[in-house]
Amino acid sequence: MHVEELRASLQSFGWLDYLVFCLMLAICAVIGIYFCLQLRRESRKQKKLHGAEEAATSAASYLVGGRQMKIFPITMSLISSFISGITLLGTPTEVYLYGAQYMYIMGSLVLMGFCMYYFFLPVFHELNLISTYKYLEQRYNRSLRLFGSVMFIVASLLWLPIVIYVPAIAFNQATGVNIHIVTPIVCVVCIFYTCIGGLKAVVWTDVIQTLIMFGAMALVLIKGTMDIGGPGVVWQRAQETSRLERPNFSADLSERYTFYSLVLGGVAHWLKSNAISQNMIQRYLSLPTLRHARIAIWTFIAGVLAFLLICGYTGLLIYATYAQCDPLETKLAQRNDQLLPLLVMETLGAYPGLPGVFVAGVFSAALSSLSTGLNSLSAVVLEDFVKTFRKSPLTEGQTAFVMRSVVVVFGILFVALVFAVEKLGAVLQLTITLSSVANGPLLGIFTAGVMLPWVNSKGALLGGFSSLLVMAWMCVSAQRDLVTGDLVYKRKPYSTMGCNYTFAGEPREFAGLSGGGVAAISTAASAAPFQLYRISYLYFTLFGALVTIVVALVTSLVLRETDLDAVDTRLLTPFVRRWLERRRHRLRSQVPDPRQKSDKVETTT
Repeated sequence: MHVEELRASLQSFGWLDYLVFCLMLAICAVIGIYFCLQLRRESRKQKKLHGAEEAATSAASYLVGGRQMKIFPITMSLISSFISGITLLGTPTEVYLYGAQYMYIMGSLVLMGFCMYYFFLPVFHELNLISTYKYLEQRYNRSLRLFGSVMFIVASLLWLPIVIYVPAIAFNQATGVNIHIVTPIVCVVCIFYTCIGGLKAVVWTDVIQTLIMFGAMALVLIKGTMDIGGPGVVWQRAQETSRLERPNFSADLSERYTFYSLVLGGVAHWLKSNAISQNMIQRYLSLPTLRHARIAIWTFIAGVLAFLLICGYTGLLIYATYAQCDPLETKLAQRNDQLLPLLVMETLGAYPGLPGVFVAGVFSAALSSLSTGLNSLSAVVLEDFVKTFRKSPLTEGQTAFVMRSVVVVFGILFVALVFAVEKLGAVLQLTITLSSVANGPLLGIFTAGVMLPWVNSKGALLGGFSSLLVMAWMCVSAQRDLVTGDLVYKRKPYSTMGCNYTFAGEPREFAGLSGGGVAAISTAASAAPFQLYRISYLYFTLFGALVTIVVALVTSLVLRETDLDAVDTRLLTPFVRRWLERRRHRLRSQVPDPRQKSDKVETTT
């Protein structure tokens, strides 16, 4: 059998699979309708009780669930929003191609939890915000608030089209249906339930979608492991090709994964996705107290770690399954990120309905991220643009119209941008690289805001713009080199000697890496002079944040315009707040009291 015939035979998506997939979409739509009706009931009740305050109450209910959400659904929503289809398909592909070195990034996730717990969350929760970027106005000025909001919109425009594109790849591998047919259909459902149901609809659909994701990945893991002879075979084949390895302590910044890029770069990567992102902060702020939010952090981290372990093992399982017949070399899988869908169709294709469960799981991951992004965009546009520039307050009807219009407009825009994503590289690296353009400067501005009271608005704005320009150049240059083939990362060893079908080319062994080391760049690229944009993509967000912080701090110190006594301590992280309050108390105690001096003069006289 030729590879083309085999690929066509694997696209056996039956009516039961379509039924399972459509059922998932229908459940999401029904949840949206239910919470839409609940919002209307609450709105009528608020009109009777509060009258003029109805618009503000309506917005709070739509965007943060009235700040009365429970820990369990919020945790599930955080996990579902964080684990997009990019993670489900991208992480196994990364482990298959470059080994399990990437999995050490889990340690940085725990470090991010401590940073959130002690530094960022206490500040945001005490301020009781709807838009995270209102903090920037309170800490700096309105210009920084608008800068932060624009950067969030830019980051969403770079990220969410990839989120939509990834499950379409899986659907295409399973069914052969063109990705540009399925993406608009699925996105219409997502836009519908996000538009009418608000945050509560988004959160509860996320709960359903998280359970589907877990179930889908568990099915693949169990059945795939049984088919090749158990976990011992997976472990043995991974060790034979150095896919299981100790941490790489190399100081080479250009290596794809080292201990330092995974820990230092990983912390910055997780922080920009969790600590300063409107998508995630909006969920933490929907909980009634800081204590509830802190519990949600650790339950969320536990869930994400479980997902990452599952995805990492799946990557090793894919290699164990195709150890003697690499599907990328034979073109059985036409894109890197179709490896997991290929495994699913080979292991579960004979069981009607099960491929449908997997595809529903991947789309669930995408829909949760998309609905979260759309809901957060409506919050940012309403709070940071409409309310900021409008002199008179909005009525309830106007507020609802703005929020729902934002969801629809951006939803359509994201679907259109999928055409551009299709031309770019592997999704995991692509996502982290592109998102660093906006999130590097943002992370720097927020970190300077909560940690460095010396930084003022002029310094922060200059630092943000400087970092934006540098990161845009780095990301465009790095992506250009990847697309043109000037920058190629060497794979782990693979083979096509055991293929039982014909393909273009001769069966042979591929050494992949000399010496079985970690993923380094190709010989031609490594021989070229050092280029800043060729550092590991995990450093990009960290580098952008550091550029922002350094420029902002130096500029602020040079200008000498910062009055530490005028800085609102509520806007600082708790330990900096305590230091500043002690400093102010010490300075006040050193200044002599004028009344005591007057009494002393009278006594002398």
